[in-house]
Amino acid sequence: QVQLVESGGGLVQAGGSLRLSCAASGLTFSSYAVGWFRQAPGKEREFVATISRSGGNTYYADSVKGRFTTSRDNAKNTVYLQMNSLKPEDTAVYYCAARVSAWPQSLTTRSGEYHYWGQGTQVTVSS
Repeated sequence: QVQLVESGGGLVQAGGSLRLSCAASGLTFSSYAVGWFRQAPGKEREFVATISRSGGNTYYADSVKGRFTTSRDNAKNTVYLQMNSLKPEDTAVYYCAARVSAWPQSLTTRSGEYHYWGQGTQVTVSS
């Protein structure tokens, strides 16, 4: 049974930082690229960041570029999202998702291409 479990969310003031973790089990983690998405109240889910299965390639939404960094530790079956200089507009439920990837550096921003999803973790940024 595949499970993705996010953690690390919480309440932070604008300008602060949080690090989200996504721990995976039940799959060969190094075969999966991972994406981060978020959904704010009343809004559609949007792409945030993605990392290739090898960890050698990443891509970010323009809204978070330069502030967020994603990384992975395949030995620990975990992906991280370091979020710095947080803004109130970053407030959302953050989800990680995994998709099997044939190519080590392959990336996608399309949520429909991800096979497994976590339950989400709430991030709230106060002004």
